[in-house]
Amino acid sequence: MFDVKLLVGGQDVDAVRGGSFERRNPLSGEVVSRAAAGEAADAVKLVEAAAAAFPAWADMAPNARRKLLQAAAAKLREKSAAFIERCTAETGSTAGWGHFNVHFAAMLLDEAAAMTTQIAGEVVPSDHHGTLAMAMRQPCGVVLGMAPWNAPVILGVRAIAMPLACGNTVILKASELSPATHRLIGDVFTESGFPPGVVNVMLHTAEAAPSVAEATIAHRAVRRVNFTGSTRVGRLIAETAGLHLKPVLLELGGKAPLVVLDDADLDEAAAAANFGAFMHQGQICMATERVIVDEKVAGDFVARFKQRAEALTVGDPAKGQFALSCLVDEGSVVRVNALIADAKAKGAAIVCGGPSNGVLFPPTIVDRVTSGMRLYSEESFGPVVAVIRAKDTDDAVRLANDSDYGLAAAVFGRDLSRALSVARRIESGICHINSATVQDEGQMPFGGVKNSGYGRFGGRAAVDAFTELRWISVATEPRHYPI
Repeated sequence: MFDVKLLVGGQDVDAVRGGSFERRNPLSGEVVSRAAAGEAADAVKLVEAAAAAFPAWADMAPNARRKLLQAAAAKLREKSAAFIERCTAETGSTAGWGHFNVHFAAMLLDEAAAMTTQIAGEVVPSDHHGTLAMAMRQPCGVVLGMAPWNAPVILGVRAIAMPLACGNTVILKASELSPATHRLIGDVFTESGFPPGVVNVMLHTAEAAPSVAEATIAHRAVRRVNFTGSTRVGRLIAETAGLHLKPVLLELGGKAPLVVLDDADLDEAAAAANFGAFMHQGQICMATERVIVDEKVAGDFVARFKQRAEALTVGDPAKGQFALSCLVDEGSVVRVNALIADAKAKGAAIVCGGPSNGVLFPPTIVDRVTSGMRLYSEESFGPVVAVIRAKDTDDAVRLANDSDYGLAAAVFGRDLSRALSVARRIESGICHINSATVQDEGQMPFGGVKNSGYGRFGGRAAVDAFTELRWISVATEPRHYPI
């Protein structure tokens, strides 16, 4: 069992009131981690530690920050086995998913390291003779990053990597479903030589989450907030941040459409849909939740899709090698089963898969889904995908946009000009032509529109999010004043 404490100013610290909570493996029910149960008073101590460390970190030369971030990337890779062990134990993921999390998170740190010398401003022409005017980017202060459990290493690191590169100090607010995994991220930075207080990790129960978030966001030293998670909670975070006039970056829920045009390579489209819908049991924000297929090719496509889905193996990763593992908890099973039952009752066809009587949930394809069914509009966050038949290309675009969400999307078609036209008409922050909805690169502007949030992680977009843009001018000769 993993026993973890808060990381405050470089030290392992018990919660002020000494409480703790447990996390159980979703498959075995075994207690796998015990974590300090921080509360609002603990959150204030973390902010104070980060604020005390900020001046020196912000003043550090960019290449010095780069070396430390590179060291953190190397240390993360070094701890790969430990991360995989914790990730699989706490969230029930496959070892492959844990390995990918470590690989991609290390790449995010490498990318952040490369950006430390790219935080540039510009000289802006001034109307005043003898004046040098500059737009300069400077660190903000303390940044609060809140990460979910589903890709714990990737999203935990993403919440803090670019803020650190920009010269901010950070607090990682861990998920109560993966406390030991998120806490190990703190060890990576401590063991890589980061000064005490630059990286701090908050642990808490689900019940304490609202008060912890409120206390942290309200603290005057916290200048930026980023949150990855559900739209419901993201809306509450945005309301709290707005109350305190704190800028916030939100990456929220999704209902990603994969559009299959009548000239698509159906094998490629089926392969992408299979990966996008069922990778990590569909518990990914970019997961393909809707396949919108032109009715002229729908039958052929569904047959190919079914063949691929039925070939996927599902099982306990502790007992063998399987493509898919379990859902994170029984509540997820209840939710996905309810969506399937509602669709079936209203006339949809279950092509393969569910429902399920346990967290090991088979890949499920539901065909002929229509707008009156919950599966049409509600995020499932599980291994079930709706197939929606479109009359033509314009109808496919209409269906793709008939959603409150707008994170990721994909379009398949051989006529690239037409596919690009469709992609540009889809309301999403991300759209891929002839590839899956699930993909990411550290340097790309990652984020959504509508109820999927606002702001962008990655590359120069993240520099904009995690720095202050200041106007500084220098008068190089005496000015004339009217009075």
